[in-house]
Amino acid sequence: RDQPRSRGLGDVYKRQDYGFAPNPFHGVLSLATCKGDIRNNKHLEIGDWIIGLGSVAMNNLNHLIFAMKLEEKITFDEYWNDERFQCKKPILNGSLVQMYGDNVYHTDEQTGKIIQESCAHSNQDGSTDLKHYDRDTAGLYVLLSRTFYYFGDKAPLIPEEFCYIYNVARNLKFTDLMGHDKEILSFINWISSNYTQGIHGDPCNWKEYKLPEMDIYEDE
Repeated sequence: RDQPRSRGLGDVYKRQDYGFAPNPFHGVLSLATCKGDIRNNKHLEIGDWIIGLGSVAMNNLNHLIFAMKLEEKITFDEYWNDERFQCKKPILNGSLVQMYGDNVYHTDEQTGKIIQESCAHSNQDGSTDLKHYDRDTAGLYVLLSRTFYYFGDKAPLIPEEFCYIYNVARNLKFTDLMGHDKEILSFINWISSNYTQGIHGDPCNWKEYKLPEMDIYEDE
C-alpha cells in the first residue's frame, strides 16, 4: 500500500546491533531471528510498520535504528529455500555482511526438527546455542521489507513531537493506533522527507571491529 496502515506500529527495543537482527543487506531488510513475540504478533499485518529503537545500553536511547514496512511474512523453510535469499545464508569466514547472514534455520527432513546452521547465534564451535535457538524459533515467521530505512550507527534522534513512539518498555511493544492516521503518517513522513530508503550507516556494534570509515552511504 502507498500509505502506511492506521492500525499499528511494532517497536523493537535493541540492546545490540550487528546487522543480524534485523539484517538490512542485499536490498531487503529481514527480521528472521530474535523478537519472537513480534514475529508471531497476532496484530501484525502486511502494511504495518516495525521500528527499532536505541537503548541506554547502546548509548542511543530514543534514536531510530531502523524502520520497515512489513511487505512479506514467510516461514523459516520458505526463507531457507527461496532463491532470493540464498545471499542471506551466512559465510563465517567471509565479510562482515556475509558473517551476519540471518538465513540460518530450516527443518531437518529426517527428524522434522528445526536446525540452527553455524551463524552469529551458534556457539563458537558451530554447535547449537540453545538459548538463542529457543528464542529465535519461538517466532514462526520471517518478516521482510524492501521499503525500509536502516540507520545503524547513524541513527537519528527521534524529535520530541513523536514522543509517543518512544519505547519505555524493556523489550518491545505493539501500539494500536486505529483511528490515529495522522500520528502514523506524521512519523513516516518525517522519515521519508529527511532520508532516502535503504542503508545509511553500519550496524552499531561493528565499531568493535575497528574498520576504516567509508563514505558509502547516501545521507551523511
